[in-house]
Amino acid sequence: MHSLPFTPDTAVTPFDVIIAGCGPTGAMLAAELRLHDLRVLVLEKETVPASAVRIVGLHIRSLELMAMRGLLDRLLTLGRRRPAGGFFAAIPQPAPEGLDSAYAYLLGIPQPVIVRVLAEHAIERGAQVQRGCAVVGLTQDGAGVTVELAGGEQLRSRYLVGCDGARSTVRKLLGVGFPGEPSRTETLMGEMEVGVSQEEIAATVTGGRATHQRFWLRPVGPGTYSVVVPAAGVRDRAEPPTLEDFRQQLRSIAGTDFGVHSPRWMSRFGDATRLAERYRVGRVLLAGDAAHIHPPIGGQGLNLGVQDAFNLGWKLAAQVRGWAPEPLLDTYQAERHPVAADVLDNTRAQQELQSTEPGPQAVRRLLTELMEFDVVNRHLIEKITAVAIRYDFGDGPDLLGRRLPDIDVEQGHLYSLLHRGRGLLLDRTGRLTVGGWADRVDHLADPTAALDVPCALLRPDGHVAWIGDDQQDLEDHLARWFGDKRVVASAATAR
Repeated sequence: MHSLPFTPDTAVTPFDVIIAGCGPTGAMLAAELRLHDLRVLVLEKETVPASAVRIVGLHIRSLELMAMRGLLDRLLTLGRRRPAGGFFAAIPQPAPEGLDSAYAYLLGIPQPVIVRVLAEHAIERGAQVQRGCAVVGLTQDGAGVTVELAGGEQLRSRYLVGCDGARSTVRKLLGVGFPGEPSRTETLMGEMEVGVSQEEIAATVTGGRATHQRFWLRPVGPGTYSVVVPAAGVRDRAEPPTLEDFRQQLRSIAGTDFGVHSPRWMSRFGDATRLAERYRVGRVLLAGDAAHIHPPIGGQGLNLGVQDAFNLGWKLAAQVRGWAPEPLLDTYQAERHPVAADVLDNTRAQQELQSTEPGPQAVRRLLTELMEFDVVNRHLIEKITAVAIRYDFGDGPDLLGRRLPDIDVEQGHLYSLLHRGRGLLLDRTGRLTVGGWADRVDHLADPTAALDVPCALLRPDGHVAWIGDDQQDLEDHLARWFGDKRVVASAATAR
């Protein structure tokens, strides 16, 4: 990669992008931007990384994205695989056979670990991360954004992205609406040791779950369990629960507190469901929990944010580098807002199925029966794992707008060719060329590629942007997604 050329404006705007928040979304976005050599600063208000060892799950689509950037092998050594089934409303249905992915499993991994790996990845790529820096103000103009920190310091960048969580300061400063529903129920979650046998736990939990779906104890290590139990009422989520809170609620639900002690971490979560009205206001954008929140059921939250980062990163980089087609950056909201709305809807549905009321329980029993049909089970699993997403790229074959799995190619596997975050023309005819787009799009002529169409143009996020075998048609779509031919990439030409 080459560094950005110095221009008079770089003295005034030392950063191309400032990211507020160094969680999974912010760290992933920083790394994606650095693939295109942008000057990136990540501001994190916390002085040290969170220490709560909460286990999160990376679903199939997120695992595919990690493979595209060469990160998956590193993460696999730090997590634990489990089958890709039983996600929807925790209905115990096994994963459907033949899921179309080389990564058809869930990777359970401690959240601090994935945050650390992604942050290290961003730093290795050249991003700057500053901790103890809280954003308290922002102003923007036609050339960039001025960011004010709590200590009074002001920083300047071309763009700002708020990845600063559910209570996003950036979103509030923008005045972007966050409509939805407030929490109606609250749940305690933590990891702690227990003082009774596994057999006693299994027998008691089985009986308790007959009337309380939001109750379980699951082993996560020798003598240590993940404990989830309904809370008595909604309180300030900023106030952490105590071990006595867990004991009281366990006794209320199960008649015993299982002798819980020595907690690793404890938290509470509600079922608030909200979606930002806009993902972009001028030169400021939102991603991750700053743009959407929902109950954690189905384990989609972290995945949704990381996938936002993959969608946004190359588009924002193209804008800064000066070759983005006019509407490209706006496709971030056009594509990701509906995806988030769908996630909110499926978590609303799952949350209803957790209710102990007779009506929702009847629906749960009916859905459990329906999930015996492979087509129903497959539809719900593909929805939660995000492999069913199809962006609207216009009329065309069903593959258009979908992600391409990690198929076999002459050089091994497709995703190994996407590590640099560039587009890719997968050409089975050997007759096409990317010509003047070679600085942004790679070309693989491979008649043996395991592909049912003659040629496919992939965006940097792995979604199929074009299918066909005509050179002129290809060039029209190259221009649509990757701008004009042979535009010299320069920060001075950024819009």
